[in-house]
Amino acid sequence: MPARCAAVISLIFALTLVLAASSLAQDNFPSAMAPIDQYLMNRDAEVALARSAAPPSVAQDATIMILGNNGYETAVKGTNGFVCNVDRSWMDQFDNSPEFWNPARRGPVCYNPQAAKTLMPILLIRTKLALAGKSKAEMKEGMKAAVEKGELPALEPSAMAYMLSKQGLLNSKCGNCAPHLMFYVPVKDAKTWGAGALSSDLPVLLSPHFNGDPEPVTEFIVPVSEWSDGTSADSGDHAH
Repeated sequence: MPARCAAVISLIFALTLVLAASSLAQDNFPSAMAPIDQYLMNRDAEVALARSAAPPSVAQDATIMILGNNGYETAVKGTNGFVCNVDRSWMDQFDNSPEFWNPARRGPVCYNPQAAKTLMPILLIRTKLALAGKSKAEMKEGMKAAVEKGELPALEPSAMAYMLSKQGLLNSKCGNCAPHLMFYVPVKDAKTWGAGALSSDLPVLLSPHFNGDPEPVTEFIVPVSEWSDGTSADSGDHAH
């Protein structure tokens, strides 16, 4: 099976499983935020994991944000406008997400300059609410209020991000799933790419994140055939 086809199938299957919020899955993960120490990482390890989200030519000059006791902070000041970080579980969708508080979740992502201006504020606001001890429902309301107050900059054209790390843990079903790119557009443009649901076989997939619920951003996923280190997604040496 060609590497790209395998990556697409793996990603569709994995992300579809994330949406299946069964009672069994709910019983296996925290229903509220665990102690902050469970979400933290060694500083150098987190920097390296964040960099692994993008090709080295991009990541080596990117700004790196890491999670601390009081929220995300700049660990490395970059020069190319890209911003890489490791998402925690509370960046998932608010509804139908059994792993919303899973301390093991690690999502290395690297935003281009256009995406960083809008997506990083979402990360910072969500993290602030999580660390303040808000419930998932309270976080959603807090994020909705931030959107209504205009605390998110307008999304710029050409916003995209890399998610190519072999070391991430995107969910407990597939581990690091499959390498992919993400593209961000205003919610009103959600259907203009011919994107399909996560269970479809289309090459462009519609992510359940954001989509006006409440963040005014639509995220498209495009699976690719290689990890950031250049190895094939179909090589069989990544997590399943």
